[in-house]
Amino acid sequence: MSIIVENNDTVGQLNSLLHEYGEYIIGRMGIPYRKRRINIISIALDAPQNTISALSGKIGKLPGVSVKTAYSGVISHKQE
Repeated sequence: MSIIVENNDTVGQLNSLLHEYGEYIIGRMGIPYRKRRINIISIALDAPQNTISALSGKIGKLPGVSVKTAYSGVISHKQE
């Protein structure tokens, strides 16, 4: 999932959403692009597609935030 934050007032809400879905987050990288006054966030998730879509939808509703999601074709197998 790639996120562009253009409105710093929404960072608190974004972090709350990411915390809510924290059990699915494998890794997260944030890059402040000061020259353009934006933040770029990349998130790797291991979650069902509907869970990822729900998170993406909630993030996309935040003002000044854009999100794009790419899905892997990897089929998960239950681990015992």
